[in-house]
Amino acid sequence: MQFKRQNKLKTAPDIKDVPPGQFVTEKFPVLTYGPTPNIPIEDWRLRVFGEVENTIELDWVQFMKLKQDILEVPFHCVTQWSRLENAWEGVLITTLAKLVQPKPNAKHMIAQCYGDYSTNIPIEIALDGVSMLAYKHDGENLTPEHGGPIRTVVPARYGWKSAKWVTGIEFSTVDRPGFWEVRGYHNNGDFNKEERFWPELS
Repeated sequence: MQFKRQNKLKTAPDIKDVPPGQFVTEKFPVLTYGPTPNIPIEDWRLRVFGEVENTIELDWVQFMKLKQDILEVPFHCVTQWSRLENAWEGVLITTLAKLVQPKPNAKHMIAQCYGDYSTNIPIEIALDGVSMLAYKHDGENLTPEHGGPIRTVVPARYGWKSAKWVTGIEFSTVDRPGFWEVRGYHNNGDFNKEERFWPELS
């Protein structure tokens, strides 16, 4: 399969190597709530919708025809481990945004996933130029345990904001806390501020 031009991106300058309260590991632990879905490529679909000018739905072949990028960034888990060297391959959310054209009143992005999982980020984080829909990690296709076939990668936030098994990207006028947010995890999840849980639970 022929890919479009791949660009290698570096981390955003405000993403520190080792945030406060984290320790470094070379492992990549699997942390998942509930069963792990096994999604055949031929059945996978991605819908990008909401407050956009153009709603789209892509199958795997169509997704792979989009411009591909390689992102080299740390990954910081809320459980306090950080893996500093990661190469993710996929499609930047800014690339999708050019296709759907979010409306000016879109303030949040909601990632929707198999298993009724969702998570939310501000639109400025979604469109920071390094947030991505990834299908490879360190040169290998994502396994189901790590979110394959497609997961989001949001380098500026703790790892639970990088949702596994993504099927939908919604641009929304209102913020809607997702699976972990309604269970006590911080709504914003900025690791530089150690935003792990809602303030009243800290």
